Amino acid sequence: MKYRWKKILILTLWLLAGAGTIVLLGAAMVRKNQKKCMDLRIEITGAEKHMFIDEKDVSDILNQGGAVTGRPISALNLRAMESLVEKNPWVRNAEMFLDNQQVLQVRIEERQPVARVFTVAGQSFYLDSAALRLPLSDKLSARVPMFTGFPSDKAILSKPDSALLRDVVKLGQYVLADSFWMAQTAQLAITPQAHFELVPVLGDQLVSLGDAEDLDGKFKRLYTFYKKAWLQNGINTYEKLDVQYSNQVVAIRRGTAKALADSARAKEIMNGLAAVPVVPDGVAMAGNGQAAATVARLDSASEHPKKAQTPVRQTAAPLSNKADKKTLSIGNKQQQPKQAKSPPKAVMTKRT
Repeated sequence: MKYRWKKILILTLWLLAGAGTIVLLGAAMVRKNQKKCMDLRIEITGAEKHMFIDEKDVSDILNQGGAVTGRPISALNLRAMESLVEKNPWVRNAEMFLDNQQVLQVRIEERQPVARVFTVAGQSFYLDSAALRLPLSDKLSARVPMFTGFPSDKAILSKPDSALLRDVVKLGQYVLADSFWMAQTAQLAITPQAHFELVPVLGDQLVSLGDAEDLDGKFKRLYTFYKKAWLQNGINTYEKLDVQYSNQVVAIRRGTAKALADSARAKEIMNGLAAVPVVPDGVAMAGNGQAAATVARLDSASEHPKKAQTPVRQTAAPLSNKADKKTLSIGNKQQQPKQAKSPPKAVMTKRT
């Protein structure tokens, strides 16, 4: 019996202690909610060399509904405030909490642009590592690889354009991570075949990269070519380089491409001339009641048509009985044939 009362007493004490703890915790919470936000501290991470959103931008967003500092803590909806900040396209993630000093701590992760893209229509935007299109900033311009010739600027891209955009991100990240290629790359042109051509800062030639596969091997081959071929032949010897094939670099010397193009054009012209049918003189071609047109054969020996000759009227002249007095009558005129001169006679004289 004594043991039973002892057990009841211990249980009662535990219940009283728990109730007291709950009361104290509730009172503390009420007291804390009655306190006001003392300060606002903002920390932005993810931007190493450029910041497209700063502390002032975040503060302006948070203070849209009134100043956060001095507002009761119970009136702060931290989750709604995080969602409001994340609506900014340059904010990747936002986290907020209140410390023991009633200071609102704001942690912002900024998106990192890896490429700037120009479309064929003239529009421009940035790309981050997730292939998300980001607007331009009035504050500064990011030093990232520049791509030109992107085929579309629609809000919803087709599958080929989406795949091309991912290749742009892949190539942009590779160039951005290498200080040498970042300094050597002026721009990267996108061809209609969804391939890439590098325009270097030093050197007047195009470098064909192909697609975005095996970038490490392609740029290693190009770097090796720079070290060997340029030291021997000069920086502007070649007009185009192609590194998209394994274990080789195809280099075209300056002027070779134009000569090949001229030869191909000349061959095309000759083939076109050979295909033109030759029509005899005087052959008439007509169709559907139209007047017949006489097609004259081209004279390959001369560019100008021959001048028509006026026919000469000839009349028969009477023949005389004497052969040495023949006359030829042309029109109303008569011409006497010239008599052949007899050779001079040799004269012999006697020398005394």
